[in-house]
Formats: sequence, C-alpha cells, structure tokens
Amino acid sequence: MRIAILGATSQMAKDLVLSFAANTQHELRLFARRPDAVKEWISCNRLSNLISAGSFEDFGVDEPFDAILNFVGVGNPAQAVAMGASIFDATLTYDEMALNYLSHHPECRYVFLSSGAAYGSNFEQPVDGNSRAAISINHLQPQDWYAVAKLHAECRHRALPHLPIVDVRVFNYFSHTQDMSARFFITDILRAIQSGETLMTSSDNIVRDYIGPDDFFYLVSLILAQPPINEVVDCYTQAPVDKMTLLASMKERFGLRYEVSNAPAGVNATGVKMNYFSNNRRAEVFGYVPSKTSLDSVLDEVFIALAPADPA
Repeated sequence: MRIAILGATSQMAKDLVLSFAANTQHELRLFARRPDAVKEWISCNRLSNLISAGSFEDFGVDEPFDAILNFVGVGNPAQAVAMGASIFDATLTYDEMALNYLSHHPECRYVFLSSGAAYGSNFEQPVDGNSRAAISINHLQPQDWYAVAKLHAECRHRALPHLPIVDVRVFNYFSHTQDMSARFFITDILRAIQSGETLMTSSDNIVRDYIGPDDFFYLVSLILAQPPINEVVDCYTQAPVDKMTLLASMKERFGLRYEVSNAPAGVNATGVKMNYFSNNRRAEVFGYVPSKTSLDSVLDEVFIALAPADPA
C-alpha cells in the first residue's frame, strides 16, 4: 500500500512508521508542519531509502494513496492546556484536508486518530459499546475542548457512511520513545526512577489501559487489511491496570521510590478520569485480539527506556 501519514511528528506516528518499516513493504509518505524535523528523524533511523517527507502544503489530491492516517493533534496534557480553543481549528483543518482527498478518491481508506476523551467527562466507570458521550453543555470548561473537537470529527465521519473512514479512539499509549519531559503519570514515574527521587502521588487509585506500539501496529494493520468500512473502534489491551498495582510493579522491577499522599492529582487537561479505559470490543470485527496486558506492555517499554544507550 501507499500510505500518507499526516502529523508525522507525533510520537505514535513515529512508532507506527518504524513498525511499518520493519514488518511491511508499504510505501510511506510523511507530512508535517515541520518537515525538516521529520526528514532528520528519517535519516537518523536510516530510512531515507524507504520513506519520504514533505510539508502539509505538499499534500494534494493528485498524489495517489491507498490510505491516509491522521495523527494531527495534541501530544501531552500541558500542550492541550496551552492550545485551548485552538484545538478546534487544528482538528478541523487537517480532517478537512483528508476528507477533501477522499472526495476525489473515495476508494482511499482514512484512519483518524480519535481519543477516549470523545466519550466526555464521565469515567466513574469504564465505557463500553452502549456508553453515551457526556458533555456538560450548559457549563462547558476548557478541559472539554479536546473532547468536543474529537467528537465533532467523529460525527462528521459517521455522516459520510459511503466513505471508508475508521476512527481509532486512543485512551492511553506508552512506548520507550515517549518524550520523557511530558506530563503523563508514566513519564513522571520514569523520571523518578532515573533521578532516584521519591515520586509523590495522590491516593486516587485510577485505572488505565496503556496500549503499546506492538498492539497498536497490529490493530492499524488489521484495519488496513480488512474490506473498506465506515466504523469506530476503541483501543484496548488484554487487561487494564490500576495505579497502585503499577506503582508496586515499578518498585519491584525498577526500584521506584514513591509516597502516596492526599494531595490532588497533577495536570488533568481533559478532566479527572478514575476509570479511563474501555470495555467496548468493537475492534473484534477486524480480528483484533491484543497480545499483552496493559501492565506487561508498560513494563516491557520501561525496560527498553531504561536500558543503557547503544554506544554505536
């Protein structure tokens, strides 16, 4: 397949590109706001003979693609706070770019990276296939912008049932290539392990489901391999993990020092979510069966992240 990847500076996009390069013969064309940074990354990973990159201005309807993957979006909670309402424009602009291409090439598949945040703010319990999006329409807050932007995009896609568009809702993702300065709970843990400092964390025993690069690549590959369909799926692993289990495992495996306090949680750009994961198994229609639990995936990636750098 010939695949266009929009938002190629995204960490998930980079991980997927590496998986494609290692496991498939797909021809990849990467597009980004900072194409020079993407070209440098391609060169550093010795992929220049397999992959090309350009700016968004280079993306047009005259270039043939079998699929478009749209990763344009926010990379971490602090960025979501900083972007504020402009997340609407960013999401809409690049979604329209892909949809315009499909209007000229309706056979082209389109995979849009959505978010579990599209369900809204109610995660007292995990969501499932019967859940409804919950938005406090009369009391909208800045933390709602990201969720509403994703929900709006999904609504547009369902309104085009004749086009092969699949929205993939990502709840939590972690890989060893993650930006360790980002304000995620997992990266907070990693920084504490590396520095030897004690991690201070709230007593809220939140539950998360961290999909890793392997299962994410597997899911996207299945979507691209199956007959065209207009659909939405949630990302999930074999089982989610609660915070206290994760902390105990990190202490046992990597020597993490941590202290539980009654202090409030840190950055919550999309609101507090106690059970931010999904029991919606719609991805089974594509044949998706995850290979790892959330805990196994995180431990595997942390092990790689903490390994000594290759002197070569």
